[in-house]
Amino acid sequence: MRVQFVLQEIWIGLRRNMTMTISLVITVAIAMALFGTGLLLREQVRASKSFWYDKIEVSIFLCNKTSSNEACQKQDITEQQRQTLKGQLEKMPQVSNVEYETKQQAYARFKDNFSGAPGFVESTKEGDIPDSFRVKLKNPEEYKAVAQAMLGQPGVDTVINEQEILKRFFRILNGLQVAALTIALIQVVAAVMLVGNTVRLSAFNRRRETGIMRLVGASNTYIQMPFILEGAIAGLIGGMFASILLIFSKKLLVDRLAGDVQLVSQLGWSTVVAVIVLSICFGVLLCAVASFLTLRRYLKI
Repeated sequence: MRVQFVLQEIWIGLRRNMTMTISLVITVAIAMALFGTGLLLREQVRASKSFWYDKIEVSIFLCNKTSSNEACQKQDITEQQRQTLKGQLEKMPQVSNVEYETKQQAYARFKDNFSGAPGFVESTKEGDIPDSFRVKLKNPEEYKAVAQAMLGQPGVDTVINEQEILKRFFRILNGLQVAALTIALIQVVAAVMLVGNTVRLSAFNRRRETGIMRLVGASNTYIQMPFILEGAIAGLIGGMFASILLIFSKKLLVDRLAGDVQLVSQLGWSTVVAVIVLSICFGVLLCAVASFLTLRRYLKI
């Protein structure tokens, strides 16, 4: 009987404040969707970093006739210079492995990496990309020691650290994550305010019923329970809508990012499900706690 009464009171409260309830559900859905998107981007960055940082190489591009470096004097590196550089690299304690990549191999890899942009590939000819040493480091953070040792050596054009390229790209992803979480925080504040107003209005409309319940000896917990559950149910519905938005976010943002940008690894559905569950729980808890605090602070029931 008590459970039936509580459920009846919840339905009455939601029905009387239908407009505010709908507004609350929409606000919670947007807030939780943005919160979940921020978490997905964080997991995407973390997974991509752990995947790619172990594969980072230092590319030492060698002189050729098209080099803009004045030290190259528009000439190809000699065989003796190439062997000398390779020997120096193999003796360095920071170096794990050294591979020589010819112009033909570099051009083939370039065509494979940019196969989705045929116009870009057609504008590049074999020989435009110089040969290079691709150096695998024992610790990617020790790039500077290798770069300083190689720059200025005869036959060396430029030295490029792939880690710096990755860091700039991941900074962009981190910026998107911060933006999503910041907007989500604003939406959470709006949701809390809406919860407070909805609960206060609902309690005011039912002040006669709650007064009678007080007179017959009902406890504060029993009186407050319908109002708290109203907020929790609104948060649950908003969280469920947010889960749908997160699925679209995974399909349209995260998967497309992983497909278009080869620096990003694929994010699994298990992570998405975990983020969805966390977002729903957070939405329910947020609305329930906001309802409870509103009742304690503003209402005398």
